[in-house]
Amino acid sequence: MSCVIGIDGGTESIRVHIFALDGTCLGSAAAPYPTHYPQPGWAEQSPSDWWAALGVAMHAALDAAAIPPDSVLALSLATTSCTLAMLDEQGEALAPALLWMDIRAAEAAERVRDARDALPETRRNRHGPVSAEWMLPKVLWLKEHAPDLYRRSVTICEYQDWMVLRLTGRLVGSVNTASIRWHYDTEIGGVPHDLLSALDLDDLAEKWPSEVLRPGEVVGTLTPKAAAHLGLPAGVKVVQGGADAFIGMIGAGVHQPGQVALISGSSHLQLAVSATRRNIPGLWGSYADGVYPARHIVEGGQSSSGSMIAWLARLIGRSEDLQRLNEEAETLPPGSDGLMILDHFQGGRSPRTDATSRGAIVGLSLAHTQAHLFRAAIEAVCLGTVAVLETMRAHGLPVRDMTIVGGATRSPLWLQIHADTSGLPLHVPSVTDGPGIGAAILAACGAGCFPDLDAGIASMVRIARTIEPDVGRHQIYRNLFADYFSLYPALSAWSAERQSAGQDQ
Repeated sequence: MSCVIGIDGGTESIRVHIFALDGTCLGSAAAPYPTHYPQPGWAEQSPSDWWAALGVAMHAALDAAAIPPDSVLALSLATTSCTLAMLDEQGEALAPALLWMDIRAAEAAERVRDARDALPETRRNRHGPVSAEWMLPKVLWLKEHAPDLYRRSVTICEYQDWMVLRLTGRLVGSVNTASIRWHYDTEIGGVPHDLLSALDLDDLAEKWPSEVLRPGEVVGTLTPKAAAHLGLPAGVKVVQGGADAFIGMIGAGVHQPGQVALISGSSHLQLAVSATRRNIPGLWGSYADGVYPARHIVEGGQSSSGSMIAWLARLIGRSEDLQRLNEEAETLPPGSDGLMILDHFQGGRSPRTDATSRGAIVGLSLAHTQAHLFRAAIEAVCLGTVAVLETMRAHGLPVRDMTIVGGATRSPLWLQIHADTSGLPLHVPSVTDGPGIGAAILAACGAGCFPDLDAGIASMVRIARTIEPDVGRHQIYRNLFADYFSLYPALSAWSAERQSAGQDQ
């Protein structure tokens, strides 16, 4: 039996999935790696930890699948983005990588946005907010606050690029990660030299990978050293992948206009397909050719979703009892008896991008229980998703239905609240690790098993069930949405007043 491998390099672990060409998962395994938080808003990981974890997970997945290694045709990766690695001449990491959720570059992001907006309309390399998570703000922070590290960095690239370099010996970028986080645009010349020049970052173009490949293109084959580390033959093809959430669109089977992929995990992303370029205030994109040729992707997102739920469960001592907590929360009414949460625990992403915003729990009373907090947190994430969908619709982007993949699919309560708040049918594929199967579909296309991604999706993705919204609960949530949406401006004004008072003193 021929098979392909999809690798999902996530925030907390790396997961390896082995698939048959009909989409059947033959075996999978995961291996964790640590994240370090040296200061508030900072988040770092070690690239050597990614590589060690990949070896552990690959061997375990091969054992679970019980297949001969020479049956593997190709592999591809979906990884966090924008997670920056700074490398020396030998491709070794000079320092810990800056994880995607690292927001130390909040002030630099504002300068990048201002510089971009000052460019001519046709050269803006996308409209919309600029996040502290992205490539240029992080690099600008490095150049100003760690100039020696910046100078010594021969290469500045992504998690994806570093892994592909270790696997094949080739340093290449991905059109996907470059388009969504580097201000790269295939329709207006690729590398944004004018924006780099405006930021005094002309030399960054020389530090980036000089070659950029589209998802699904073959990079090469495993080096003997990489093959030995993974327990695979050296002839296995390595196919270009991209950012985990966007490759998750492929795994969700979301590839036509009107469809939205809801990628759930530590964060939430709402990714919509558009036939044309759309620049929507408060959202990101659109990204030309970022996933599918000749199609654009519009992006919304929430920085804290699964990570916020996990934090809350740990805080109340219920992290080992999530099923029971879900069951208790399910008995509560929509709106959690007046309790509401703002889900900006790691800043606001969209439609209100504000890295300095913070979460809040409002409406607490002595009658509220742990289950109320848990349900209110889930409702906050779901109402945040509605804010993104409403922004898409308000600017003419059709939203017909959603398909969800990732961690939230393990909670029937979370699925139902997503359907009820949005008023949309919510599709759940049979394989819910979207980045894993999405990367496997890319691998299969690179191996020549399918002529294009549309054909790969048709062969490997199946919808297992659809969650229909409850009309009555949807109306209740429609009424609650205004309260949720008012939290950010109210708390932002309060925070601004406190800062002003502190400066006056």
